[in-house]
Amino acid sequence: MIYKIFRADEWRSLQSQGETYGAPIDLADGYIHFSTAQQAQDTADKHFANIENLFLAAVETDTLDSAIKWEVSRGGAEFPHLYDRLKLSDVVWCQPLLLMDGRHKFPEELT
Repeated sequence: MIYKIFRADEWRSLQSQGETYGAPIDLADGYIHFSTAQQAQDTADKHFANIENLFLAAVETDTLDSAIKWEVSRGGAEFPHLYDRLKLSDVVWCQPLLLMDGRHKFPEELT
């Protein structure tokens, strides 16, 4: 399972359109950025600090076939990048990512 953090408008757009090529940073980089469970908190801290109304979507990598690539990024770690659109049907679950005491609180199964 890999994870994508969405701003509220991005999540609503995916729900209404049924697919997305991602946020502006994803479009600029040419792929959709994802994180593993171990990387998600650092991603939120670095790229979404103090931003409210976020959503965390879980995606099963098996459904993405060869469009998912594991590439070295921050700190030499391999991150999952999707070189295709993300379809709403690829999302296993999505839930609000609460901001508590200045930090996002992830579901316990991710920690």
